[in-house]
Amino acid sequence: MDLLNTLVDKGLRRELPTREEALAVLATSDDDLLDVVAAAGKVRRRWFGRRVKLNYLVNLKSGLCPEDCSYCSQRLGSDTGILKYTWLKPEDASRAAAAGVAGGAKRVCLVASGRGPTDRDIDRVARTIEAIKEQNTDVEVCACLGLLSDGQAERLRDAGVYAYSNNLNTSEATYADITTTHTYQDRVDTVRRTQEAGMSACSGLIAGMGESDEDLVDVVFALRELDVDSVPVNFLIPFEGTPLAKEWNLTPQRALRILAMVRFVHPDAEVRLAGGREIHLRSLQPLALHLANSIFLGDYLTSEGQEGRADLDMITDAGFEVEGTETSTLPEHRRGGGCGGGPCGEAPAAETPAEGAAADAPAAEGPGAARTDLVAVRRRGAGTDLPPNV
Repeated sequence: MDLLNTLVDKGLRRELPTREEALAVLATSDDDLLDVVAAAGKVRRRWFGRRVKLNYLVNLKSGLCPEDCSYCSQRLGSDTGILKYTWLKPEDASRAAAAGVAGGAKRVCLVASGRGPTDRDIDRVARTIEAIKEQNTDVEVCACLGLLSDGQAERLRDAGVYAYSNNLNTSEATYADITTTHTYQDRVDTVRRTQEAGMSACSGLIAGMGESDEDLVDVVFALRELDVDSVPVNFLIPFEGTPLAKEWNLTPQRALRILAMVRFVHPDAEVRLAGGREIHLRSLQPLALHLANSIFLGDYLTSEGQEGRADLDMITDAGFEVEGTETSTLPEHRRGGGCGGGPCGEAPAAETPAEGAAADAPAAEGPGAARTDLVAVRRRGAGTDLPPNV
């Protein structure tokens, strides 16, 4: 296929595809799917070999958010049955992080719900990072605390934050349809503050919110223009209690085409397989490793992920290897700045339905149909007395 040959050549040269080429990837048929994966896989292997970076989430503060993001289980007024708790103590967060590191994660992502951190919150995070580093000196720390104001990025950098994460989520044209309590530009500004402070910028998207192909291409091209180091690709998990509860419109094939398009547009950036992979890719998750070079290990913020051992087995069985702490994630030409070019982890924004709702529903029938029976609210790990799923 001429399209794929062109995209491979451009990816190997780090050239930006045209919008028409990116849209054409999304429009390919299921009959061509393996060819699309193979082509994008050549680009992935050129810049990242067969390495898979493992990231681990620690939810420092769950629920209780004043924002109204339509996709989020922690949104204002949400009644989704998730765990809700205020800030974890540094020693508790350190124990949670250690579990992920023991499972093979080289990056720990510290996440807190809310519009953005206060100065007191940054002090809390600084103490937490100190506690984590006492036990795991070499671990990369990423923070995801919401929108940053002037001077806060520098304080987080000085506290030991290696990277900062703030997703654009969707196109600028449709952003107001999913969130009204802040703007698309607010998120762009936070990404730029991150970069100006010398931290590595991580920013991605959520697919499956009812957006068009044009919207997907718009946000992926906007991330390329921002030159972010890491692009987490989340797949919406619609659950009861949010405005997007009925948006089940992704298939495993569609999810793979989206990942391939992201890889072609961001050939040498970290592409992370993030929230919703278990629900929407299902048994095709190993194919996604030919497109993404990074995943989250185990559970997410408010939902259960695939068991950590299953993640590690999947990586090995697919012919890939876990990236070690001695290896830089990004190609040499992308390294630099205060973070050594290391990309950041981001928690998936959309996760699980409430217990007793879609979580108990029978599996949908038919090829490519949604599997609502696969989702489960997280009841272990950070914020609980039970060991994590890693």
